[in-house]
Amino acid sequence: MNIAVYCGSSTGNDPKFLEAAQTLGEWIGKNGHTLVYGGASKGLMGAVADAVLKAGGRVIGVLPRVILIQERKHPWLTECIETETMAERKMKMIELADAFIALPGGIGTLDEITEVMSLASLGITKNPIVLFDADGYFQPFRSVLDNIVNKEFGRREYFADVLISDDMAAIAGKLR
Repeated sequence: MNIAVYCGSSTGNDPKFLEAAQTLGEWIGKNGHTLVYGGASKGLMGAVADAVLKAGGRVIGVLPRVILIQERKHPWLTECIETETMAERKMKMIELADAFIALPGGIGTLDEITEVMSLASLGITKNPIVLFDADGYFQPFRSVLDNIVNKEFGRREYFADVLISDDMAAIAGKLR
C-alpha cells in the first residue's frame, strides 16, 4: 500500500510529535508499505522517512521544482518525482496514495489533508484518511469540523470516515 503522509518540515516543540513520526514510519516499513511524502530530510518529514527506510520500506519523495524545497531533499529516497508546482505535487501524491495520514504540521499540512477530505466528501476518493493526533494536536481541528457541521456548512457523514487518533493499533486497523 502507498501511504501519503503529510507533516511538518520541522519537529515542533513537543517530543511526542517526533515519536509519532518515528512510530508511524517504523510501522509503514515493517509492514511492507511505501511512504509517499514531500521528500524533505528535516523535521517530521525526515523522521518518518528515516524510520521507514530503517525498517526496510520504500520512500517516494514528491518535490516541486522550488529551490527552498529542493535544498531540503532527502538524500536516500527510493524514488524521487519532481513536479513543476506545489499544486502538481499535491495531485501527484493523491494519485499515488492508497491512504492518507496527517501528522502534526503547519498550514501546508492542513492544506494537503483538507484537500483530501474535500475530495472524500465529494466521493472522489474513498481511501482511508487519518489524523495522527499526537498529544492532542488535532483536537482544535476536530472542533472546527464539529463547527462546520453544527453551522450546517457540511454534513457529519463528510467526516465520518476520518479517523482522529494517536493509537497506532487503531490507525493500522483503519488502513487495513
